[in-house]
Amino acid sequence: MDLLDWHRGRLSSRRLAVLIRHLPRDSALNRELLGEAVDWSVTDYLLAHVVDHLAVANWMFATINRDEDADPLDPPEPVARPGIDGEHASEDTLEDAAAESPAEIAPGPTAIELAGFFA
Repeated sequence: MDLLDWHRGRLSSRRLAVLIRHLPRDSALNRELLGEAVDWSVTDYLLAHVVDHLAVANWMFATINRDEDADPLDPPEPVARPGIDGEHASEDTLEDAAAESPAEIAPGPTAIELAGFFA
């Protein structure tokens, strides 16, 4: 496909927009716009979150069940994700979470709603 066809009038603007919108994930345009994030699919991001949560759960289990005299365990490092600096990702996430109250994020059920659910 020759992009000069758009300039020559042989390719409509609508058709050009459709072609650009449906470019493959690993196209040069998407790589330029999104960087290395195009290498990761939604499944890859979900799998990275699962690995992070499993590592934290294992760390919490080991921390609770260790000897009292032992040195404290270091928390696990999150899996590196494209476009995010791994060292500062957890600090930024914690600061953002602390800035918003839990009620603003997702209000929890009241005691009456919980009693009604489990009744």
